Amino acid sequence: MRVAAIDCGTNSIRLLVADVVDDSLTDIDRRMEVVRLGEGVDRTGRFSDAALERTFVACERYAEVIEREGAERVRFVATSASRDVDNRTAFVDGVVNRLGVEPDVITGSEEAHLSFTGAVRGLALADSPRLVVDIGGGSTEFVMGDRVPDHAISVDIGCVRMTERCLRSDPPTGEEVDAATADIDAAIDRALAVVPAQEAASLIGVAGSVTTVAAIALDLPTYDPARIHGSVISAAEVEEVTARLLAMARTDRAAMPVMHPGRVDVIGGGALILRQILRRTGQGSVIVSEHDILDGIAWALASG
Repeated sequence: MRVAAIDCGTNSIRLLVADVVDDSLTDIDRRMEVVRLGEGVDRTGRFSDAALERTFVACERYAEVIEREGAERVRFVATSASRDVDNRTAFVDGVVNRLGVEPDVITGSEEAHLSFTGAVRGLALADSPRLVVDIGGGSTEFVMGDRVPDHAISVDIGCVRMTERCLRSDPPTGEEVDAATADIDAAIDRALAVVPAQEAASLIGVAGSVTTVAAIALDLPTYDPARIHGSVISAAEVEEVTARLLAMARTDRAAMPVMHPGRVDVIGGGALILRQILRRTGQGSVIVSEHDILDGIAWALASG
């Protein structure tokens, strides 16, 4: 079955068109656009007109791809920012007009389950029980289990949210980093009350903040998903990369060969979240997965 999965988060909107046969998922088209839909949401509680317009333009491009590739089933999943806003109706109507499907504004719990499915089915080497962390733009999901998740929670820390709330200077000041760290630790406290993360045998990290930190730690000349997927990055390497990113000015981050332009402003916040998760769970390393909620949506579509 050919399916089309769309994941619309706080920072980016991504599309996966894939063929699913039995236990095999084959990419036909996988792409991402940074639209920063959640820009300002933490402060205003609303999507801005500019953010909606950027998102709708990407939806129009995705609609062309889906029609060209002949997907039989389509699902549009909207995550953290879309749960928080007052003007959700404008967002829903705009997506329906362009894609013909209504956005599925999922709960944090379902987001966590889909992320776990995508990560675990695409990465067999992790020991059980597995802790999957999905660091997004507005939220981070903590999910733990073996083949299926047994514990899950979504908390409101993400690379965009932390940057807008705390990390406003270029580069961030020590006081700003301390404030962000305190917010992150408070959210991790809430997560650890639900998910026994210290009992995990392995930690799997997914989404752009994690994969970008991995690409920097691996000193790649260009962003290479094949090199990044399945890589094991030590806690010490995460500490070193995070310190570098938080000390850099925007122009220096932008000049890094593995840095996506849409992550330049927010990567410090994402790296800081990953650093604190490693510190608080006592994990010595993170296994990096290029497969995440997008793949989980595709698997769910194929299973009916």
